[in-house]
Amino acid sequence: QVQLVESGGGLVQPGGSLRLSCAASGFRFSDYVMNWFRQAPGKGLEWVSSITSGGGTTMYSDSVKGRFTISRDNRKNMLYLQMNSLKPEDTAVYYCSNSDGTRGQGTQVTVSS
Repeated sequence: QVQLVESGGGLVQPGGSLRLSCAASGFRFSDYVMNWFRQAPGKGLEWVSSITSGGGTTMYSDSVKGRFTISRDNRKNMLYLQMNSLKPEDTAVYYCSNSDGTRGQGTQVTVSS
């Protein structure tokens, strides 16, 4: 079955960095646009970033543009999100999803001093 498993979250100080990973299985990963979303405490789901199937085009929300970088490795069925210059407002559960809307269980990112 389709499965997405996020990892790499944790507690980091403001200005720090984290790299999130998403392991995909059960579908032809290289055919799909992939996305990162996040949900902060008490707020709705927010789109963060997307990458086309071949990795040639990336898109970012204004809130993370210039700080986050999405990438993928189609040989390994892996999606990544490099997050730099983290801010407290980046605190959220981060989810990866494919373009069918399947989503993983999420990984918690907490930015706090």
